[in-house]
Amino acid sequence: MTHTQTFPAGSGITPADFDAIMREKVPFVGDMGVITERLTDDSATLRLPFNERYLRPGNVVTGPAIFALADIALYAVAWLVVPKADLAVTTEATVHFLSGAKPGDLIAEAKILKAGRRLLIAECHIRSAVDDSLCAHVIGTYAMPPA
Repeated sequence: MTHTQTFPAGSGITPADFDAIMREKVPFVGDMGVITERLTDDSATLRLPFNERYLRPGNVVTGPAIFALADIALYAVAWLVVPKADLAVTTEATVHFLSGAKPGDLIAEAKILKAGRRLLIAECHIRSAVDDSLCAHVIGTYAMPPA
């Protein structure tokens, strides 16, 4: 059984717009070099280019880098809901690390599960671009600013 939900009209933001916003408003994210590959009405796909600084013992990508990518992808879908989500903030996140991410780019696919007036709930899958393995599953809640 498939479930279809209609989400409010968003900002019409493009991947290039979101990348520029991150570089300007959240310099830490800009420094990571995350690339927004795709935005739809209710989902976002982002890429974290590999950097050896993200490796930990065991030759896998560190958890903080994986979670940072997931949080950025969840923030991207917040921008799809309200025209200017500058003030949207993470209020909760549950991270399930499922497998070690091999050295290489990581791909985040975030999707809105529920968009309310005050809260947005979304999920994010992090996959390795090396072997397409699912590395992490994240459910996040964002407090949303007034539209």
